[in-house]
Amino acid sequence: MLDMLPIALLGGVLGLDVVSFPQAMISRPLVAATITGVLIGQPASGLLIGATLELIALETLPFGASRYPEWGSASVVGGAIFSSHPSHPAGAMTLAMVAALATTWVGGWTMVKLRQANALWAGQRRDALEAGSRGAVISLQLLGMTADLVRGILLTAIAYLLLAPLADFCIRTWMMDARLSRAIAVATAASVAGGAAWKLFHSTAGARWFFIGGLVAGLFFLFVR
Repeated sequence: MLDMLPIALLGGVLGLDVVSFPQAMISRPLVAATITGVLIGQPASGLLIGATLELIALETLPFGASRYPEWGSASVVGGAIFSSHPSHPAGAMTLAMVAALATTWVGGWTMVKLRQANALWAGQRRDALEAGSRGAVISLQLLGMTADLVRGILLTAIAYLLLAPLADFCIRTWMMDARLSRAIAVATAASVAGGAAWKLFHSTAGARWFFIGGLVAGLFFLFVR
């Protein structure tokens, strides 16, 4: 089992970036999982699972107060599980994806609960806020960000402690060929990304041809490399 403290702290910081601070896109799976891989000593593994999770995350459109998956902490969990198996055995990518997706779902729920807590704390300071108290505004912001940091730390630690042993057990008993297993996982993620992209550009004249052209060019360079 990896040292939990740095993993949990990283999950807290990246979970904080999703909404609270600094919203610098470091919570995107491509970045978050790669950072996790670097922390574990397997940057290539982190990048690989991060790119796969990013394809799925393209489906997420975080608007306003709607509930949506929390990818920052979840990408740390998925990145840590996959990067802890540097030989990429059969099932490792699939199980890391499932672990990350499960964590995003729970993470989205925790963010809703945090918003409810923020509303409660704001209500307790209503008089000071209506009076324009600078101290009340700053204390409320710091309280909300601290709570979000703690939320991400606990979410990452609990999810990893529960899901990593389960993933290890499943990997030991996984019967499918490793390359076929990874191909299915990547194809599934790519289909989600394709659906998300289609929703964005299918009504724009000519956009689909640019997409198809870019896809063909990318596949061409991939196979001739």
